[in-house]
Amino acid sequence: MSDAEQPTDDHVPGDDEFEPIQVFPEAEEMDLRPGADNCYKCSTCDTNCPVAEVDDEFPGPKFQGPEQWRLKRQDDHDIDDSVMKCSNCMRCDSACPSEVPLSQMHNTARAEYVEENMSKFSREYWRNRMLSNYRQLAPLAATFPRTANFVMGLSVTKWMGEKVLGIAGDRDFPEFAKTTFREWWAKRGGNATSRERAQEARAERGAEVQNEDKRIAYFHGCYSNYNTTEVGKALVRVFEHFGYEVMIPEQACSGTPMFANGMLDDARRAAETNVRELSAAIEDGADIIASCTSCSMSLRQEYPELFDFDGTEDVAENTWEAVEYLRVHEDLEGELEGTQVDDTNFAYHAPCHSRNQGLDGQTMEVMSAIDGVEAEDVGDSCSGISGTYGWKEENYETSMKIGEEMFDHMEDAEATTGLTECPTCSMQMEHGTGYEIQHTLQVLEAALVGTELEEA
Repeated sequence: MSDAEQPTDDHVPGDDEFEPIQVFPEAEEMDLRPGADNCYKCSTCDTNCPVAEVDDEFPGPKFQGPEQWRLKRQDDHDIDDSVMKCSNCMRCDSACPSEVPLSQMHNTARAEYVEENMSKFSREYWRNRMLSNYRQLAPLAATFPRTANFVMGLSVTKWMGEKVLGIAGDRDFPEFAKTTFREWWAKRGGNATSRERAQEARAERGAEVQNEDKRIAYFHGCYSNYNTTEVGKALVRVFEHFGYEVMIPEQACSGTPMFANGMLDDARRAAETNVRELSAAIEDGADIIASCTSCSMSLRQEYPELFDFDGTEDVAENTWEAVEYLRVHEDLEGELEGTQVDDTNFAYHAPCHSRNQGLDGQTMEVMSAIDGVEAEDVGDSCSGISGTYGWKEENYETSMKIGEEMFDHMEDAEATTGLTECPTCSMQMEHGTGYEIQHTLQVLEAALVGTELEEA
């Protein structure tokens, strides 16, 4: 396990005082996080909020955070229902000059609103529950991927999804892979639950790297397991190229969609599983690597903000985004010098959750080292989909309005292929432009590993 210090954005929790709190506690037992009452109403968070920019009825993160908090402290007001319009892009965190824990307030407020004010028999509740618990539904579709893809692609299915559940009918459901990433890993000789058995399998097949000094545990998340398995495969091959032993621990959803929908109890259960399994991997000498910037954000920031069970801080401190890790621990740009891929022009979008971790410039630097690759950053606008937010019927038009600037910049760029590290940003980019979208790791795989890849 590496002792290297993680480069973090100033507003992402590091080694400063950081205590998990309950933002809206019972009665007079108010426990304010130090500094959280420092909002001086500069409205910087509001001017950086992509939802407030296009939705005049949304009061913005300042109201959803410190102002609503103060009202509740004084008069025990109910949570305002507008908190459910927050997309959870978390841009307000990095925008605030006083480091007020805005997204932490929003997450806790949403959880209280769902618990106290949302009917458990309502269409909205069950729609949100389904969207935030994708991990529970995906295995069934992945068992019959061809059938699932056909049925979900039917216009009648989309029509029913909108009328019955309130899922935007204009969205195309993501396709399920014919083989999940974990199935590919097991077939390849890896083992998800026992490193000792995995080593035995590797010794027999000789397919993977064994290295006690360079070991990572891959947190693949839901989407790379069930849908874009090529991203997970690319990560494995790239890290093995650098001599890393790759472990694939048992894991649940990162919790990001649950936070965004106020399903905090579901998120806690998922986090307990992840912290337990990832802590064991850390004890085995591994660092935690995520290919999705929302997953790394969740493990690094939201877990220690909202949960206090054993191992939470340790997991947060040892979690890295994949490209970030290679840039810190390896000479990634040096290794890429002289490599070449087929001439490709990319329009690159840095996800909000990448920017919040201070990682928004790294992909452009990495791409510049590969011959045949031209990448153009399409600006700092939000894609607008924000996980499950843009999948909701009532948010679809707002989501597309937010994404207009990104769409325009992509179409103005000299590119027909998009590039990003976020799976839902990828959906929005493809939906708004029709471009094929790739993950940065897939480009690194093409440059470093080449075309002589084993069959999936």
